[in-house]
Amino acid sequence: MPQDFGLLSMTELRNRPGEILDRVADAGEAFIIERNGSRKACLVPLSVFFPDVPPARIGEEIEELEKHDEKPRTTITEKRELAFRFPLKLADETPVELMIVLPHGYPHSCPRVYANSISENSPHRWKDGALCLYGVMSGWNPGKHTVFSTLKLAQRWLRHHDAWRQTGQWPKEEGVTDEG
Repeated sequence: MPQDFGLLSMTELRNRPGEILDRVADAGEAFIIERNGSRKACLVPLSVFFPDVPPARIGEEIEELEKHDEKPRTTITEKRELAFRFPLKLADETPVELMIVLPHGYPHSCPRVYANSISENSPHRWKDGALCLYGVMSGWNPGKHTVFSTLKLAQRWLRHHDAWRQTGQWPKEEGVTDEG
């Protein structure tokens, strides 16, 4: 979908930030911000980057993460998907970055979860390297599961990975719920 951009001075943005933000968020307007005669940045609705992920759901996900003191880095993938990146450590203190990718169609499509610093021969991974999380990949429920619940499941996967590295056996899942 083509996006038309209006010019907006930095002064105008400073004087009416709430109104301008509402025009972008609610009316879908887009602006190129100009300061001292130079075009510096643009202000566009979230739907430009995530055409089929409701902005309200993104906001809810971020609020829930903040409520639990999680402070991920947020990036956009090459496929224009939103990715939350969490710096973590394995039991042996090896740093690992956990990346939760919200695919197009989220929350009706299940997120994908990746962990760097995990060997390619680790079990319980999909062909693309995504972690195979109990309950999330096979039983994703958009009304129940969130980025935070996915993070908890991924952290459990990392604990199981640590146990597998020490014993050669993946821990059994007895009495596990998909709440993490």
